[in-house]
Amino acid sequence: MHHVLHEEHLVVTAAQMRAAEQRAMLEGISGWEMMQRAGQLAAREIIRRFRPCRTLVLAGSGNNGGDGFVIAEALRTEGWPVELACMVAPSALSGDAKTAAQQYHGEIVPFSADLIRPELLLVDALFGTGLQRPLEGDARHLISTADALECAVVAVDIPSGIHSDSGKVLGAAAHARLTITFAARKPGHLLYPGREYAGEVVVADIGISPQMEALLMEQRGAQMFIHENTPALWQFSLRWPDRYSHKYARGAALVAGGSIACTGAARLAAMAALRIGAGAVTVACDEEALPVYAAHLTSVMTHLCRDKEAFAAAIRQERQRALLIGPGHGRGEKTAEYVLAALATGKPCVLDADALTSFGENKELLFAACHAQVVMTPHEGEFETLFGEWEGDKISRTLEAARSSKAVVLLKGADTVIASPDGRIAVNSAAPPDLATAGSGDVLAGIITGLLATGMPGWEAAAAGAWIHGVAGERLGVGLIAEDLPAALPDILRYLKEL
Repeated sequence: MHHVLHEEHLVVTAAQMRAAEQRAMLEGISGWEMMQRAGQLAAREIIRRFRPCRTLVLAGSGNNGGDGFVIAEALRTEGWPVELACMVAPSALSGDAKTAAQQYHGEIVPFSADLIRPELLLVDALFGTGLQRPLEGDARHLISTADALECAVVAVDIPSGIHSDSGKVLGAAAHARLTITFAARKPGHLLYPGREYAGEVVVADIGISPQMEALLMEQRGAQMFIHENTPALWQFSLRWPDRYSHKYARGAALVAGGSIACTGAARLAAMAALRIGAGAVTVACDEEALPVYAAHLTSVMTHLCRDKEAFAAAIRQERQRALLIGPGHGRGEKTAEYVLAALATGKPCVLDADALTSFGENKELLFAACHAQVVMTPHEGEFETLFGEWEGDKISRTLEAARSSKAVVLLKGADTVIASPDGRIAVNSAAPPDLATAGSGDVLAGIITGLLATGMPGWEAAAAGAWIHGVAGERLGVGLIAEDLPAALPDILRYLKEL
């Protein structure tokens, strides 16, 4: 069933936010009510986190600036020493922002970078989610100065200079300690480099959640549902063994093993698949590599596959519920043939690494064979090889890839994005830099394969795999190597089972 899940982890684009606000206004919630509520809630968050101190509110010329005036008045009323600098003369403001300016009774100072002092608390209400072009002039100079002096910055909605939908820096931006956003997170809070600039992100409820949910429900299929990747999205799809389970009832997985020179990747993936819950895991490999796999793998089985026909027979076995091809398999025609054989079974299948880059100009052949239980796990380089150089933000690119391939696409990185052809998107926020180590991606592919083997659907398995992999990395921390990751999985599974 396709519905809006777990509103507190919802992420909306600038266009979706605007549409929700317009709907709320049509239903009788005025823009002024929303602005007042936004400003009051933002002021409350500032008061909760900071002691009263000299505060400078930077107000833009639109509704974001209006929020700034409301915040400044709320802080002033609480006895804070507040000054406000507006990009335009307050008399030039219009609509709700003009009303907010008229109700501010504090000091207004000229808009200049000379105002910036390291000891000030800065409230950045210059530009909101609508910013499309690089910062320039006084605004850019002011923001750059604040960042250079490492001022304590609180951003209203999103740090000025960060593109709301892509997280990219438009000219300049200041690193915020706290960002107070309204109704839902925006992609730019989760995608790099925006995530780094946003600091701690707090979502303030301005009373338009029902309108936002109704709008997204109407758009489903044609649009996209974006969520921050948390267990709430997929925990109910996790399958746990019961007292009647045997190893094949839990779900078996088969991993295509690489040649004798490249056995490590498949071994890591197989161990991860077994640890995460597959009842049995088999590595299918050629005669030369078999002794290496057999010597290094204890609980993982090996299966001799001399050629493509033997591999096709192995994967057709009914008990093999999920398949993985790619890690250490080598790029070329042989791998492409193995991939097509795996896809022809219709079984859940993870395509990683060489499985993605072996199709050259024949990617349409691959896409024609894919289905919604196929999970592709490219990094940026593999994505470009397979799908070409696409413009746009990471979410849009991943969704377009999922729709054109008809598969679930997981685009790896510090801000991994998981997209389903039906428009569901999860953005992963747990991914420490320590995971950037050889073999880490093979473990991720194995985790997803193991979850598919237990019976989890494709998108849920991919999202769960990314989250579990990231949390394992966080728990292990500095010095982790890929071999450590499978052993970290039981503790995380225990945590998930108790949720």
